[in-house]
Amino acid sequence: MNEAYAIPAVAVVVLATVLIGGFGLRISRTTSDFYVASRTVGPRLNAAAISGEYLSAASFLGVAGLLLVHGPDMLWYPVGYTAGYLVLLVFVAAPLRRSGAYTLPDFAEGRLESREVRRVVSMFVVGAGWLYLVPQLQGAGLTLQILTGAPRWFGGALVAAVVILAVAAGGMRSITFVQAFQYWLKLTALLVPAFFLVLAWHGDGGSPPTFPSTDLPSAGVGAGQPLATSRADHPLYATYGLIVATFLGTMGLPHVVVRFYTSPNGRAARRTTVVVLALVGVFYLLPPLYGWLGRIYAPELTAAQDADATVLLLPGRMVDGVAGDLLGALVAGGAFAAFLSTASGLTMAVAGVVSQDVLPARGVRHFRLGVLLAMAVPLGGALLVDGVPVADAVGMAFAVSASSFCPLLVLGIWWRRLTPPGALAGLFLGGGSALLAVTLTVSGAATSGWLHTLLAWPAVWSVPVGFLAMILVSLATPDAIPTHTTATMTRLHLPETLWSGSLRPPGLQGRGELRDQPYTTRTHDEGQGPTARREHK
Repeated sequence: MNEAYAIPAVAVVVLATVLIGGFGLRISRTTSDFYVASRTVGPRLNAAAISGEYLSAASFLGVAGLLLVHGPDMLWYPVGYTAGYLVLLVFVAAPLRRSGAYTLPDFAEGRLESREVRRVVSMFVVGAGWLYLVPQLQGAGLTLQILTGAPRWFGGALVAAVVILAVAAGGMRSITFVQAFQYWLKLTALLVPAFFLVLAWHGDGGSPPTFPSTDLPSAGVGAGQPLATSRADHPLYATYGLIVATFLGTMGLPHVVVRFYTSPNGRAARRTTVVVLALVGVFYLLPPLYGWLGRIYAPELTAAQDADATVLLLPGRMVDGVAGDLLGALVAGGAFAAFLSTASGLTMAVAGVVSQDVLPARGVRHFRLGVLLAMAVPLGGALLVDGVPVADAVGMAFAVSASSFCPLLVLGIWWRRLTPPGALAGLFLGGGSALLAVTLTVSGAATSGWLHTLLAWPAVWSVPVGFLAMILVSLATPDAIPTHTTATMTRLHLPETLWSGSLRPPGLQGRGELRDQPYTTRTHDEGQGPTARREHK
């Protein structure tokens, strides 16, 4: 790719991100603006923002790479990642918004009236967020190295700096506009070149690609590498493992769930999810097209284990001259936007938990400190630990989410007999076992046979373990059912227009309810900057 075009494209994306984040700063006025954009984000804007943060570079680049390497069997990947929002729509979206929470730990404490459950959920949220951030930063470094020849550490550091500026400037209000812009940029960055690539393919005679007959599932989106034989020992089980993880893991991803708190009400949350299904579905039509064309024009990338670069390299190979360079620059800008948008959402989710559950005080100043801490740890990991497979890290995050947050949300919303001991048992046995399994897989503890297969794709057994542990332990501890369970469940399932004072149990918001105090003027701290503080209602 021509560096003279790729570098300005990346620079424009970075500059646009900073400017749009600055616009969010101008209209952010309260603590609630920072955490949940004062719960005023409409369905279309919110759906674009959710789609922007969900469609990471693993989707932008990885789906095409998987199709290039493994053929049409990989087409079910985008189906699985899209269908996760259907499960979220049916079971979680509206009740979660009605909970009045700001974060997953807020929901857990409000529903179960337990600080212990809150602390454990906070630990899982921060761990999953950091786990997801590390490959985003490493992937950004690798992409920028391919595009411009820059040192690998520079891409991760650049993403970290831009994300800190955008998130710390205006919080949720800022990144809502940033992520919505980045979704449309990513869609344009794939759609426009795809049109010209199809025309070029048609002009070349329209020869079909060839696919081998032994395509098998891989470890996850973004792998872009041929499978080792050990990963194909039990391909049907592996397929089911990934389907379970993608269908049920989406609802518990911290950076996805936190966006539903920004909806005005439960109905808007449902409408948002429907629009997300449409936006994500449209986007996922395009990466397989690039993988299909890659089979014709870049088959050698499979042997070189550079299949993830298919989307970046195809414009220059299929379209000659300046036109090819310009299309390649557009794709490069979209790829970098993918890193920025996902990293922004993850940083926002982790910073919200850190500022509320780790730092001694709460407010905008401490939220900004939380942003620094949320990014510093994964940036250090990305710089110190090189070569962590993106697919393994993404698969790990989905498996842990499906095994821990999915049982907590589904049972917490739909089963009144859930108790704090049951929730803790499910989190540790379900989420903990999934985390241990995929960690052992990455470390190479098992490399073949059923043991390897069970550890590499744990969702088939770890999700039932999480559900069963929560149910059985809750049934064994009926005296631990929270005092305000009936009122809490009523609030979760009744439309907001029917609420009354009797339906607002004191603990429902946990520690997450904020009063909308201005932070732009001096208040009771006399000139010490933002002082909006969170209080119980």
